[in-house]
Amino acid sequence: MKGLLLAGGHGTRLRPLTFTGNKHMIPLANQPMLYYGLRHLAEANIREVGIVLGPIREGIEEAVGDGSRFGLSVSYVEQGAPRGLADAVRCAGPFLGQEPFVMYLGDNVLEEGVRPLAEAFAAGDADAVIGVTPVRDPSRYGIVEIEGARIVSIEEKPRTPRSHLALIGVYVFGPEVHRTIESLSPSARGELEITDAIWRLHQARGRVRVRNVSGWWKDTGRPEDLLEANERILQTMPASAFVRAGSAAAGSHLTGHVAIGEGAAVGADVTITGPVVIGPGARVLDGARVGPAVALGAGATIRAAQVERSIVLEGARIEGPLHLRDSIVGRDAVVRRSGLPGADTVCVVGDSTQIAF
Repeated sequence: MKGLLLAGGHGTRLRPLTFTGNKHMIPLANQPMLYYGLRHLAEANIREVGIVLGPIREGIEEAVGDGSRFGLSVSYVEQGAPRGLADAVRCAGPFLGQEPFVMYLGDNVLEEGVRPLAEAFAAGDADAVIGVTPVRDPSRYGIVEIEGARIVSIEEKPRTPRSHLALIGVYVFGPEVHRTIESLSPSARGELEITDAIWRLHQARGRVRVRNVSGWWKDTGRPEDLLEANERILQTMPASAFVRAGSAAAGSHLTGHVAIGEGAAVGADVTITGPVVIGPGARVLDGARVGPAVALGAGATIRAAQVERSIVLEGARIEGPLHLRDSIVGRDAVVRRSGLPGADTVCVVGDSTQIAF
């Protein structure tokens, strides 16, 4: 079985990026989002992985390389113009051949990984296994309607949803899907929809299996989704992952799981409440209070500020008497407050941006 990881935007309606570079490289718990998908594929004993590159691809090849650091052999597939997820599979046809494969959307993060879906496919005679989970806002997703074990309908981002079961962006397909995709026409959105391919497989042969996923799942399409995914990952990381390689001065107060990267420093009058990860070379100083659910990137600084449930990227600086929560601060950005403390601050700050108030 092979793996197909989609990264870099594959639909004609690209989601806006808050940060320069590729969204799939935005770190969650200080690890690029794309790495979680690669590790999940490796954990499922999949060794050959094709990464389909869409138009927004900066940093992917440089960060992943040949995949050997993940125990994988990674190839790269060019999609060209973004024409949908099924088109991305079509472009990967020469890499996939006639082998079954796991298709993993790189902006999805899930707790249980892909092994259960791959095992469900291997155990039966299905042409596809699709993962689903209930969601509160089904009009944002591909939605599956089922009665018992029978699929009644599948629709992409329905205006009037007939179910709350969303496709999670991880699928297992046999080779029959390639013939199905070749017969597709673009949807009203101008895309070759993977939901249409799944529905046609079901209509033609009825061998599409639905599996409800266990644990949490997030599609990281919005800043609030990124923050929730970051929090969930931090909360479920094993205690052994929170290594304190850097220094915490006497008088600092650290509770819960706190990781301190190589060369990072925590000042004497600082309070950190885990789960928190502090990247290499970062600084937390001057009475700062950090956590819970904060990822502080390499070389970033928090000084005299309170930060909770936030993602602070590499080289960013947060300074002054402010309370920053539920925020994302981009690479090398600065958020600074002078004077007296103010109300809670919630913001999404792009790379190399400065905000002073």
